[in-house]
This record gives sequence, structure tokens and C-alpha cells, in this order.
Amino acid sequence: MKGCAGIATSGSALTPAGLEHDRAFMVVDLDGTYRTQRRHPRLALARPQVDGDLLSLSAPGTDPLTVAVNSTGARRPVDLFGVPYLGIDQGDAAAEWFSDLLGTRSRLVRVAPEHDRVTDGATPGTSGYADSCPVHLISTASLDLLNERLAEDGSAPLPMNRFRPNIVISGWADPHTEDLARTISIGEAALGYAKLAIRCAVTTVDQETGRRAGPQPLRTLARYRRADAGIAFGTKFAVVRPGRLSVGDKVVVEAWGEAEI
Repeated sequence: MKGCAGIATSGSALTPAGLEHDRAFMVVDLDGTYRTQRRHPRLALARPQVDGDLLSLSAPGTDPLTVAVNSTGARRPVDLFGVPYLGIDQGDAAAEWFSDLLGTRSRLVRVAPEHDRVTDGATPGTSGYADSCPVHLISTASLDLLNERLAEDGSAPLPMNRFRPNIVISGWADPHTEDLARTISIGEAALGYAKLAIRCAVTTVDQETGRRAGPQPLRTLARYRRADAGIAFGTKFAVVRPGRLSVGDKVVVEAWGEAEI
């Protein structure tokens, strides 16, 4: 669910639009405009879970809610970064739950089956309500380097969930190796490089408390990770071969490219 807490999993199907169910739902205002942690950091407290045709929602200090997923209802216009799409409203109970959590009237929508979005970058793809490309990938070596730089700046280390990646890769010795990978095979699936992940204010939100926690990591990243489009950390990929992924799968880089930073 866009902007809500991440869900750890030991394995998942990778579809053309990314991990199964990833950002298939989105909270919107009454006009259909997207909500994210940029303006509503309390979204981080919402913990969604999809089980078949049921969607369960929980958050600290709220009553849990389970609703049936509506995938066939009437379409309503929604706006994602100024681009019009359609969504299927998930009903008044889900709307009230998010309105109470965020303190502002909201609705919950699901991607319509006919959703036909083309994402940008070197390898085009598709996605649900992700900011852009369907897969966001970071290596642990990159986070280790950032935390070293944060320590030099007198700041505390940060967990990986500040960056909300879909896939985390361990075992690469050099930080930002993901910047150089152009084609990657993992498990049954294959990914094609799209672009660097440009970071925004969401990285300053503590994912456990749903509160903004200051200027880090953007302040430190700005010293050594500036790209033409902004501050970069991690990479975005398109799905070139769907399949199943599992924790512990071997990562094979089949093609390499040049660094853009």
C-alpha cells in the first residue's frame, strides 16, 4: 500500500508491476489526489496485509479493520504526480479508518485490472501506484557506507526501512554496486536497470513512529551522492522476466554499465 509500512516476506511472486500486491492500493483525498509520507508521515504507522480477497489494516492506537478487496467496482479518477489514472474505491469503512489515522478525510483505492502504465528510465516497465519504476533495490554495502558517513557527521545510524526498498542485496563488497548493474537475475526473475533512485523527504520519516526525524539522511547524502536529478541512493529497475523471488536467492549480474555519479 503506497506510503504505508513495509511488509517483510521470505518470498514473493515478482509480477511485471513488481512484487505481488506492492503499491496496488493508494490512499487519496476526496478529489482523488494521492497521499504519501511527504505530507502525511503517519501513513508509516498503517500496516496492511492482503490474504486472498481480504485486506487487513492495523496501526498503534487504532482498532484493526478487515475488509473484502473490491476489484470489480466502479472506477474513480485518481491523480498520481499530476498523471490521471483510475482506481476502485474500497468502501466507507476503509475510508473512515484512514481518515481517523491521518486526521483528514481520505479514501482508499485499488489499481483497476485494466491499469496500463508505462514507467520511464533506460528499461521501460509498468507499475501500480509506485512513484515510478516497479522495483527499488539497495545493497547493504551502500547503507553501511552511509552509516559510516552519518557517524562522521555526528548522527545516529539509520535502518534500511528509511529507504523503503523492495529488494535488499547483501554480499557485494563495494557500496553502490547496484548503480552499475544493468541486467540482474534473481531466483526465477530478471530485472533491467531503469535509473537511479532520487531521494525525497520521506527518507527523513522514522518508519516506526510516523514522525519526521530531522534532516538526515539527506544532509549527509548531499555531500557525496548528488546526481543531475537530485540526491541518489539505490536504483530503480523494471521487470524483464517475472518469476518467484525468495530471501537467500543468488544474485547474478549479467550486464554492467558505467556509474552516473
